[in-house]
Amino acid sequence: MTEHSNNRIIIAGGGTGGHIFPAIAIANALKELEPSVDILFIGAKGKMEMEKVPQAGYRIEGIDIAGLNRSSFIKNIGLPFKLIKSFFQVRKIVNAFGPAAVIGVGGYSSFPVLRYAQAKGIPTFIHESNSFAGKSNMLLGKKATKVFVATDGMEKFFPAGSLLITGNPVRNSIVRNAISRFDGIRFFGLDPAKKTVLVTGGSLGAKGINEAIDAQLDEFAKNDVQLIWQTGKPYAGRAGELAAGKKNIWANSFITQMEYAYAAADLIVARAGAMTIAELCVVKKPVVFVPYPFAAEDHQTVNAQNLVNKKAGLMIRDSEAITKLVPTVMALAGNEAQQQELKENIGKLAITDADMRIAGEVLKDVNG
Repeated sequence: MTEHSNNRIIIAGGGTGGHIFPAIAIANALKELEPSVDILFIGAKGKMEMEKVPQAGYRIEGIDIAGLNRSSFIKNIGLPFKLIKSFFQVRKIVNAFGPAAVIGVGGYSSFPVLRYAQAKGIPTFIHESNSFAGKSNMLLGKKATKVFVATDGMEKFFPAGSLLITGNPVRNSIVRNAISRFDGIRFFGLDPAKKTVLVTGGSLGAKGINEAIDAQLDEFAKNDVQLIWQTGKPYAGRAGELAAGKKNIWANSFITQMEYAYAAADLIVARAGAMTIAELCVVKKPVVFVPYPFAAEDHQTVNAQNLVNKKAGLMIRDSEAITKLVPTVMALAGNEAQQQELKENIGKLAITDADMRIAGEVLKDVNG
C-alpha cells in the first residue's frame, strides 16, 4: 500500500456537467497553485465524466454505481450489490493511490469515495453548489474537514465550523472568454446582423424548454431572430428535423465549446441550476430562467427567484413555458433597455475565483 503522499489528491463525483465542470476547474486551479500535484478523478462508469475528464487531461477511474431510480422499482433491485461492489472498487483505488486529501463535488460516485476516505482518516472536502444541500453531502458533511458553499445560510445543512463561502467554480474557458460576438455567431454559421437567442437545457437537455421552443419555433423567423438550440440527446432528432433547411436555426444535442455560444448570444434561455447561474453571472447576458420543477426542495425556483428579486433575470415556470416562454423571449429581444438592466444586474453577482479559493484552502490543509 502506498503511503500518503503530500501532493496526491482525489476528486470524486460527476453525473452531469453541473458537477464535472466545477471539478475540472478545481483541478486546474490546484495545478496552477502547485504544479507538482498529482490528481486522480473517480467517477461513475457510463456517465459523462468518463469522457469529459480525460478530454481535460486528467486520469479517471470508473466505479460501478448508480443512483436510486425514482420511477422504476425494478431498476433498483441491483442497487445494494452495486453499492457493495463500488465500496470494494473504491478501497482498491484509494489504497493504491494514497491521497493526502479527497474532494467530493456531488453525484453518485462521490459518496462511497468520501465515506471510505473519512473511515481511513484522510481529510475530505465537499463542494456543495446549491442553496439546498444534497442528502449524501449532508451525511458526509458531518465529518468533512471543510465544506465549500456558494451562499450564506448553509448552517442548517452543515456544521458551522467547517463552512466556507467560496462561490461556485466556473470553467476557465468562460471566465477568460475573449471571443467576440461576431466570431461566436460565425462559429454557428449564423448572421451577425441578427439578434441571437441561446437556448440551453444543460448537458442532459430540458424537456419543458424544448417543447416550448418547438411549439412556437416559427416566431423566431417572424421576428427575424436566430436560435442556437442545445437540446440534449433525447430531443436532438426532433430538433434536427425542425431545423433542417432553416438558416436562422442551429440545433444540436450538446455544445462542446460553450464559450462560443455565450459570446454569440444576445439573450439566453436556461435552467436555474447553481452551476448554470454561476456561469451566466460571469457571461453577463440577459436571461430567461425556466427552473427544473422536480429539483430537490424545488431549489431551482428558489435560485431563479433570487435573481428575479435583484432584477438580474426573468423567470417562467416550466408548467407555463409552452405558452409563455417564446413570447417572453421575443418581447425581451425587442426591449434594449430591459436587456441592459438585466445584463448589469446579473454581472454584479459574478464570482470568478471560486476555483482558486477552494484549491488554496485544500492545499493549505494538505501542506499543513
